[in-house]
Amino acid sequence: MSDVGLTWEDVARTHGRKIYNFAYRLTGNPDDAADLAQDVLIRVKRGLATYQPGSFDGWLWRITRNAFLDDIRRKKRRPTVPLPDEVDRMALASVPAPDHVLAQVRLGPDVQNALLKLPHDFREAVVMCDIVGLSYAEIAGAVGVPVGTIRSRIHRGRGQLREMLS
Repeated sequence: MSDVGLTWEDVARTHGRKIYNFAYRLTGNPDDAADLAQDVLIRVKRGLATYQPGSFDGWLWRITRNAFLDDIRRKKRRPTVPLPDEVDRMALASVPAPDHVLAQVRLGPDVQNALLKLPHDFREAVVMCDIVGLSYAEIAGAVGVPVGTIRSRIHRGRGQLREMLS
């Protein structure tokens, strides 16, 4: 798809699933991932008019990363209290979204749990490379660090995943 003349609807249709999967891998929670994906699409809608053609995927993942980090900061300022254990969570659960089902089919719960245990920088780099499929250069551009740092984070993150999964 060409970067020129993109509409928000095009972005939502062609990249929505990728955004959700990336968000799910970062958050580990389908509801948080859906909220994050919605926030990203809102930010894309606002920024699309000023988007300068280039690495669209890099731009998109930079927005996703920044929205994720903003959410972490917001949660630190306003911590939430979990529901008591007596509450029947199954009664509160809704039918999982197709993207959530697809995300769980692609990675088993053991891999997802191991991903969530990685330090944020390593998790982000591994997810962007191995799940989203971005190049090292695209990840470096999205994160704002040198390519060598990305290579190191991916290498170390994969090593830690191997240790946790063995």
